[in-house]
Amino acid sequence: MEHFSKNLLLVSEIELVYKPKIKASERLKLCSSNEVYKTLLNSWDDNNIELYEQFKIILLNKNNKVLGIVPISRGGINATLVDLRLIFATACKANATNIILAHNHPSGNLQPSQQDIQLTKKIVAAGEILEIKVIDHLIITKEGFKSFSDEGWM
Repeated sequence: MEHFSKNLLLVSEIELVYKPKIKASERLKLCSSNEVYKTLLNSWDDNNIELYEQFKIILLNKNNKVLGIVPISRGGINATLVDLRLIFATACKANATNIILAHNHPSGNLQPSQQDIQLTKKIVAAGEILEIKVIDHLIITKEGFKSFSDEGWM
């Protein structure tokens, strides 16, 4: 029993903290996929947008004001692994009610792959359970973007 009581002292404490750097009144509100694209392009490293694939999320409040942009994964030339737990743990921690998914295609091709479509469906379904709405998924390049929402794919 003594061994058990010593182990109780070794349990990690988990603390949820969100420290926004921008006042709520000054947050950017996104109203169109074009605004989303411009915001994403501004946050992407211009030196590697055509080098390797990255997946990011934009966290939004219920008024579609930006809480933050979070890189989720970085992969190779034509793929990156995306962990849904990271997406939704991050969204929950920031108290986001809406999210926008985004990834780049280094090839410059704006058409979604079958994997892109399946992943989007999977993330949307997970979001429904958690009451976090996925409002769009953008594929971006230096020269343009494709919005799943604009195309009616969501």
